[in-house]
Amino acid sequence: MSMRQEFVKLVKVVKTFKKVTAVAGVSLSVNKGELVTLLGPSGCGKTTTLRLIAGLEIPDSGEIYIDDLLVSAPEKGIFVPPHKRGIGMVFQNYAVWPHMTVFDNIAYGLKIQRLSKDEISRRVKEVLELIGLSGLEDRYPTQLSGGQQQRVALARALITRPQLLLLDEPLSNLDAKLRERMRFEIRSLVKNLGLTAIYVTHDQAEALVISDRIVVMNHGKIEQIGKPEEVYKNPANRFVADFIGVANFIPVTVKKIAENFQGIVVTEDGSVIRCTVSSRLKENNKAYLLIRPEDIVLYKDSPPGENTLQVKVVHRVYLGNINYYWLNYNDLEFRVQTSPDFEVNEGERIFAFLKPDKAIALPE
Repeated sequence: MSMRQEFVKLVKVVKTFKKVTAVAGVSLSVNKGELVTLLGPSGCGKTTTLRLIAGLEIPDSGEIYIDDLLVSAPEKGIFVPPHKRGIGMVFQNYAVWPHMTVFDNIAYGLKIQRLSKDEISRRVKEVLELIGLSGLEDRYPTQLSGGQQQRVALARALITRPQLLLLDEPLSNLDAKLRERMRFEIRSLVKNLGLTAIYVTHDQAEALVISDRIVVMNHGKIEQIGKPEEVYKNPANRFVADFIGVANFIPVTVKKIAENFQGIVVTEDGSVIRCTVSSRLKENNKAYLLIRPEDIVLYKDSPPGENTLQVKVVHRVYLGNINYYWLNYNDLEFRVQTSPDFEVNEGERIFAFLKPDKAIALPE
């Protein structure tokens, strides 16, 4: 089995702006050829982390390595400027020059490198084909759609053949359908070219689609790092569970923990729920039971056994392929997704079965 080669490494990196700590001792490794997403709400430190890797910000402390080269280490007086880091960067606002044609926008980095006209021409043609903009080289950005402008920004980042591609919310200005298509295009492009890429977004669906691994950030710190399915199915805490996907939380008390972290919790009204219990919980701890909308089965009559709650239907929304229900349980509202065949009316009392292999008790 081949060892994965570490390509980008951050060691205890700190960055403050006045009295606000934007990045609070972040340590992170990205392997060669990996596409890693920094995900979190506004102000969580994800863009600042990306800018520190790019060299657009200087850290207060800590070390940053790119391909084994130490590029930032304030304590050692080391700072390699952005243009010497071998990176390509794509910004949220495209940052294409309106007075230049598509060709000149893309060729700009190569002209700085003083390559021959023939070589520039060849490489621009190559990258235009790659991103599906052949034949548009003489147009100006104002004559392009938002998606085409974003492709120009991507082409300009790729033309210099960077070893590392950094993308800062590159799709947030596009409409929903185009954004969805561009996610797949960017992932496929990065993989086909064998690039290492770090992608910043606050859109959890985007992160799930595009990433090899997701780094969930909050208040300048990393809450969890993992593959998309791992972060979705086994969130480290309530923040991660709530941020990735739709989550229902029910207050419970841990009654029993058996082997493999399987256990029993009890709700405030005494209902018994079998579930997985976080390794950070002990018996008699207060906790929150996490259950996703797709992991609850609704019944009109009470099914036998544990893991069943009696609930009242508050709202029903028909979404074509699914019915979406808002339910009330002990003054707590939670959401359930069912097939469109299951229909009950608002105000009815029904039963919700929580799948034991999908429910997880998390620390408060």
